[in-house]
Amino acid sequence: MKLLIVDDEPIIRMGIKKLVDLKAVGITDMLEAANGETGLEIFIREQPDIVLADINMPRMNGLEFAERIKLIKPSVKIAIITGYDYFDYARQGIKVGVDDYILKPVSKKDIAQLLEKLVERVKSSQKNEAVEGLVLRLEKDNEINDETGYKEQILELLERHMNKADFSLSFLADELGLSMGYLSGLFKKIFGITFKEYVLTKRLDQAKLLLLSSQMKNYEISEAVGLTDPNYFSAAFKKRFGYSPNQYREKVGD
Repeated sequence: MKLLIVDDEPIIRMGIKKLVDLKAVGITDMLEAANGETGLEIFIREQPDIVLADINMPRMNGLEFAERIKLIKPSVKIAIITGYDYFDYARQGIKVGVDDYILKPVSKKDIAQLLEKLVERVKSSQKNEAVEGLVLRLEKDNEINDETGYKEQILELLERHMNKADFSLSFLADELGLSMGYLSGLFKKIFGITFKEYVLTKRLDQAKLLLLSSQMKNYEISEAVGLTDPNYFSAAFKKRFGYSPNQYREKVGD
């Protein structure tokens, strides 16, 4: 994750960089700016995940800065650094999307705890977005144009039998009273892809949901979605998404 610190006091920026083990809390890049205008330019260019901003800065105060970057990237997590003189002002920042605040003088422990909290919020947001995207994809079948009258029957059979290891095009053809050759062409006409591609895609998407929402082991997930060979499941998952199941769980689910 990327962290942007916007503060006109170099000692604050330097202190965070030197005293806090950023990598230990999940931050790989730290950017800095001495005022709100420069901070805004960096934010637009780099799109950081977390921002720490002083409330009392030249050119643009911390709350105005926070409000503007929230419009650009609503998912960014923001904490305001403030002194006691501006404490009530800082609390008003919640209205513009500030997630937290910290009072000066700041300590190593305070900053570390604050960053850990914001990192967890970023991860939680990413996980929720991933789950919502998968659910929308799984539901998208309802938008497919059905010119043949078989769509609803096929979808019903897919829903009932998708996760069974012996589910096949032959089985589907028998249930519908159609030949395999005819059904193969019909399926591609309705869904835009072959039966095999469709089933594998849905099973892998369901596997992603289970990786994000459960503690099931890979072989258990493989079996649950209808893939009896865990090695094939892992290889297919990595080929499709670029990550092994364990890597995906660590990257998105933590």
